[in-house]
Amino acid sequence: MAQPSFAPVPEAGEVRPTVPTQPPEIGRAKNPGLLRHVPRSPGRYGNPAPNEGFALTLAARAVADLEVEHAHDREGLALAVGLVAAKRASLIGRGPTRGDVVRAMDLLGVRSPVPGALARRFRGLSHSYAAQRDLVDTVDGADLLVPSEGSDS
Repeated sequence: MAQPSFAPVPEAGEVRPTVPTQPPEIGRAKNPGLLRHVPRSPGRYGNPAPNEGFALTLAARAVADLEVEHAHDREGLALAVGLVAAKRASLIGRGPTRGDVVRAMDLLGVRSPVPGALARRFRGLSHSYAAQRDLVDTVDGADLLVPSEGSDS
């Protein structure tokens, strides 16, 4: 609530006039953190595609039907299949489909029943980004673009 005009106001409490700021310099360099660009170095940045996260949903559905030695191995299997399927979809330039998941399962050798040694290879994959990148980088892009039998793309 505003103070009544007849009440005394100390000098420190008075509203001071504002000082206008200068406009920014045209040629001033921007802060590096504010630059919006996609890195073009040969680093491990991947290929963006629309709705890549849907590959994880499709992979979880496909892996749910597989016979595995231990039920807790399904998480790592689903993540591995989803990552490879997302890479395939991004190379084609579209969102992931069931065909991408089928091709990823073929390349990784994930068929029912899944051998215990193969399932252990993917155990704990969700806890290490470096391991995820290593897995995706080991799959050749040319192999991903070959269609699988029974796939819809």
